[in-house]
This record gives sequence, structure tokens and C-alpha cells, in this order.
Amino acid sequence: MLPPLPDLHAIAVLLLIVIALYLFTRDNIPLETSSLLILVTLIVGFEAFPYTRDGITLQPGDFFSGFGNQALVAICALMIVGKGLETTGALRPLALLLSKLWATRPLLSFLLTLLCAAILSAFLNNTPIVVMLLPILIGVSIRNKHPSSGILLPMGLATLVGGMATTIGTSTNLLVVGIAADLGLRKFGMFDFALPVVVAGSFGLLYLWLLAPRLLPPRQALLSDTSPRVFDALLYVNQESFANGKTLAEILEKTDRRMKVDKIHRGIGLNVTRLPTAELREGDRLLVSDTPEALKEYEQLLGATLYNTTDIENPIDEAHPLSSEGQLLAEVVVTEGSPLHHRTLKELRFAEHNNVVILAIHRSHAQGRQVIKSEMRDVRLENGDVLLMQGAAEHINALKSSGKLLVLDATVYLPETRRAPLALLIMAAVVALAATGVLPIATSALCGVGVMLLTRCLDWEDAANALSTRVILIVVVSLALGLALMRTGGAEYLAGLYVTLAAGLPVSAVLGGLMLLIAVLTNIVSNNAAAVIGTPIAISIATQLGLPAEPVVLAVLFGANMSYATPIGYKTNLLIFSAGGYKFSDFLRAGIPLTLIMWLGLLSMLMMMYDL
Repeated sequence: MLPPLPDLHAIAVLLLIVIALYLFTRDNIPLETSSLLILVTLIVGFEAFPYTRDGITLQPGDFFSGFGNQALVAICALMIVGKGLETTGALRPLALLLSKLWATRPLLSFLLTLLCAAILSAFLNNTPIVVMLLPILIGVSIRNKHPSSGILLPMGLATLVGGMATTIGTSTNLLVVGIAADLGLRKFGMFDFALPVVVAGSFGLLYLWLLAPRLLPPRQALLSDTSPRVFDALLYVNQESFANGKTLAEILEKTDRRMKVDKIHRGIGLNVTRLPTAELREGDRLLVSDTPEALKEYEQLLGATLYNTTDIENPIDEAHPLSSEGQLLAEVVVTEGSPLHHRTLKELRFAEHNNVVILAIHRSHAQGRQVIKSEMRDVRLENGDVLLMQGAAEHINALKSSGKLLVLDATVYLPETRRAPLALLIMAAVVALAATGVLPIATSALCGVGVMLLTRCLDWEDAANALSTRVILIVVVSLALGLALMRTGGAEYLAGLYVTLAAGLPVSAVLGGLMLLIAVLTNIVSNNAAAVIGTPIAISIATQLGLPAEPVVLAVLFGANMSYATPIGYKTNLLIFSAGGYKFSDFLRAGIPLTLIMWLGLLSMLMMMYDL
């Protein structure tokens, strides 16, 4: 028998949750916008239509409580501490060790890479780990001429598996643990649910090591073609040239303003200022940079002669092709903390300031669709987008050493500072204080932020860049929806509905069905939203069935972390999706078997641990 329908306020909240989950899946609407819209709707709705239940009035201001939630404070502080490890290059020795091993024993090195990724993810945010490992694995695949698609995705999934093991492994864990404690459950210790994850995760990592690479077809990453695509060349103005006697503005107009003139050489040691009114003469040489096709087009349009910058005796022809010494191809992957995030190349003047040429932009939300050159400067960059660029080796290395951008090329070059050991010590202290119960994780993480700032392991700009508006707003709106769901009785109704549908099934089916349901949901919408909405429902299910609440809550926690099957399931999935040249179906190929392995393993462990 189905449970009776809840009151109108609960029905309105349930409808709003459906709308929110739909909005969270829309690529064309920023997640921040969707979150703010839902939060405002909740506040205005309960302000206009007050709600009282059991003598307690739900105040609209209660929905702001998420901004001060202890779990959110811990999440933000841990993101900043993780940024300190990233900017100081604290993980550089481990990265270089793995890189050396890859050159001699690739299969063993692959296993060690997966183990390191999983173990580190139990204590650190996944993003800096992926940022550290991506350049290594990209470089390995290029040097060995082996598709990177067989190793990048398994590495990313290994970080998700490892992140399940501790209360600080992911923001999802922190939220579930915090909400469960607010609802009366005992506070989970840092390693209270590590055992089932270690057991199930061992099978998961074996699958990622031995089977997942065989399921993934070879994909061409952007860097698979390492030949330079942009060339520096000289256009020689002779007497018959169209450019002879014309101003710089006139010849640029002749090329539809597509040609970029870097310098105008006139005689030995003399350069002409690149003013629009500058008049070109016979014998002038224009230094230009572009693709071979574009350079030949400029040569024909201007009636000039094309030479290599290093060989001005022989015009470009089949015997003397274009050459570009010292040029490297590289990718810049846009991450949430990057200076490029939500900005355009035009706003930043990125190419001009960094002395590089942008060849293409590949959009993460359009399955690698390339943006044509005329559009590139005006594209607002999102998490997971990739800029394919070319520049001199010293300029590429300068970008990498800044520590502010995720730059991938065929070399392993990571930032290194003398403060790296100190940053590692601070992170170890944060974990130790929380694990031993000396301080709550929010307090120890905040102390860690303070010490990192005082010791200059990071500055305030780095700290600000580490914070994600998207994460903050999705956590706050998820907590607000969860609060509304509990206070209006919506959670009890959904729990009763689930119990009715699962009537007569064994406990293992009830628990496994809930975990699988949350796992499917987390691959479509934010894992934090799935976890926060699922936690109060799980407690209501346990109450109605007379089960201990802990295993049911852990089923939600584990399910919400299984973001394996889609590139939109987790933010690091988008980085790997772009850098590896994957298709959406590749995540399904590798992620669905991993989901089933982890689901069966975790469910079996929960049944044994709680004697169900």
C-alpha cells in the first residue's frame, strides 16, 4: 500500500527537487546559476507561504545555514590546503619517481600509479592528484607512441575509488557524515568505513589495471601529432609586390586582417615601428607566424616571397620547406581554479602575454568539438576545455612553472619550491589531528590554511583561486533542499514509497537497490546533490524498516561516490575526457563494469560488517 500523499509544501519541495536535478544536467546553464535560482525560489516560497509543522515554523532564513555548515567550511579549507601542495610542488618527488619507472617497467608502473592515485585521494582533493599525474602519463604515451586513452581514464577512476575510503576523501563524504550527525547518528571517524572500501577497491583497482585498458579503444589525444603546426617566416617585399608602397593597415586589410605581423625588418639592425600608417618599401621583410597554408596564401595575396627565418637565401619551395626550430605543442586544460576559468582569451590577452599561438579550442561539453579560429578569442572557457597551443620551449616551460595552469606536453616538468616539505608537513598535521580526534576536521583544516598562508606556502590569490563558487553554491542549495525535505515530511514520503516498492525483498536487495539508485543519480547530477538529498531519505528508510541507520547511510555515501560512468559525473572526469580525446561512450565502457564491481563488493561488506 502506497503511503498517503504529503501536504502541499512537501509536494512543492519534491517538484522543486525534480526541477533542480533537471537544471543541474543542462550544459547551457551554469551550475552556479541553477543553484542560486533554486535557493532563491526556496526562500521566496517559504516567505510567501509560511510553513509550521509540529509547532515548529520553518524560517526562510534557515536555508542560509548551509553557508556556515561545518562540512562546507571543511571542504573549502581542504581545497585551499590541497592548492598549497599543488603550488609548492610537494608531490614532485613522487611524480618523478613514477616517471622514471614508466620508462623501464610500464605494467608495474601502471599499477603503482593507480595505487598512488587511490591512496592520495583518500586524503587529498582529486584535482591536484589528477593535475600532477596527467603530464606524466601524457608524456609517457607520447614518448612510447602508445595511446594515452588506455591509462588516463583508469587513473582518474582510481582517484574516485580511493576518495571513498575516509571522511575527508571527497566533499560528498564530508557532507553525508555531517548531515547524518545533525540527524542524530554518531559521528563517523576518519577511517570508520575504510575497510569495505579497501576490500572492494582492491578488486576495482585490479579491474582498472588489467581489464579496463582492453575495453577502451585507442583515441587520438590532441598532442598525438607532435609536429609544429605554426611557423615563423619572412615575407620579402620586392619591387613588384602589392605591399610595396602600401601602408601596414592596407596590407592587413588585403588579408582580411588575418595576418599577424610580429616585426618589420628594414636593413641590417633596423626595425620599423608597427604603426598602421607605416609605409612598406622594397626590401622590407615582414616577420609573420601562421600555418603553412595561411603563409602561402599571404605570399600570393601580397605578391611577396616567403623565406624561413633561419634561411633567407632560399625561398620556400619543395626543396626548402618551412621549418620552425625550438617550437613545442602543448595543451592547457582549463580547471575550476584556473585563471582561464569563465574568462575569454580576448579578455586575458592570453596569447600575447605568454608568447604562444592558440591553434584550437576543444570544448569538454561538446565531446571534443573544435572551435574555429575566428571564434576562439570570444569563447568563454569552462572546466575541462582544452587550448591547443604552440610556442618556444622557454615560453611553454614558463607557463608550466607558474603552477597556475595545467599544461600538458611531451615532457615532465612540475613546479618545485623549497617550501614543498613544509606544505607536506602541514597537510600531514591536518590529517593527523582530525584522525586522532584532537580537532574536528573543519578546525584542523582551517588551522592548516592559516599556517600555509603564514609560511607563504601559498598566497591569498592562490587561496582565492582554490575556492570554487560552483562547489559552494551546489553544497548550500543541496543542504537547503535536504532541510526542506526533512522539515516538510517529503523525506518520510519518499522513504515510505521506497519501502512499499521494496516490500518483501531481503535486506540486501533494499540496501543494494538504494546504493544503485544513488549511483545512477550521481552520474547524471552533482554527487553532492545526490548525497545530501539521499541521506535524510536513507535515515527514514532505516527507521521505517527497523534497520540500523549506519549501513543505510553508508549505502548512500558509497553510491554517491560512484561517478564512474559519465564525463559529467565528477569534475576530474571532464579534465580526463578532454586531455585523453575520449568519447562519452568510453566512460560507459570502463565505468559501468567498475560500478558493478564496487557495488557488489561494498554491499557484501556492509552485510557482513553489520550482520544484516
